[in-house]
Amino acid sequence: MTTREPRRRGRRTSGEDTRAALLTAARVEFAERGYDGATVRRIAERAGVDAAMVNHWFGGKAQLFTASLDVPVDPAVLVETVVPGDPGRVGERIVGTFLQVWDTAAGGTLVTLVRSVAGHPAAARMMREFIVRVVIGPVVGRVAPDRVEERAALVASQVIGLGMIRYVVQLEPLASADHAAVVATIGPTVQRYLTGPLPSVGQPGRDGSTKPDS
Repeated sequence: MTTREPRRRGRRTSGEDTRAALLTAARVEFAERGYDGATVRRIAERAGVDAAMVNHWFGGKAQLFTASLDVPVDPAVLVETVVPGDPGRVGERIVGTFLQVWDTAAGGTLVTLVRSVAGHPAAARMMREFIVRVVIGPVVGRVAPDRVEERAALVASQVIGLGMIRYVVQLEPLASADHAAVVATIGPTVQRYLTGPLPSVGQPGRDGSTKPDS
């Protein structure tokens, strides 16, 4: 059973103390309950502050989740950077933006999280939820014609795989390829996942075989 700290009375000595307490509480709550299960109210209770402090310091749950991972990207800004422009090149803009994010975070918390996903289920869940729910999901929701969750998962497979191969495994020539080459190669695949036709997903039978949708 999780033990919460008692709600503290009075004012903290500084706003930074409040912000630090919220980050500490958020890391625990997101690790224990996942993005959907963690709530602003529970995080604030664990930190011993009013729930309004989350919006004051971070702007909302998604931004707090991003801050708790120490990722150098604002999901709202990312969406507004990637979505506007030629709809046929959103995939390229996603890959280019993530290359910049990965490069900035090289050696930091995000790469550490990628290295941890294979052996730590909590880290894998946090990475999955950050990419799919907080970053990719809002973009896909704006441009995908259908099957948003499936398309978001497909795009995430490319983004997470890119981070793993380029920064953790460091597989050449991808590890040292310039951004333009990576964008030109992977961007069209991401674009197809976003807006192209997808094959019908079959329903597994009792014997494990897959039957086409009717």
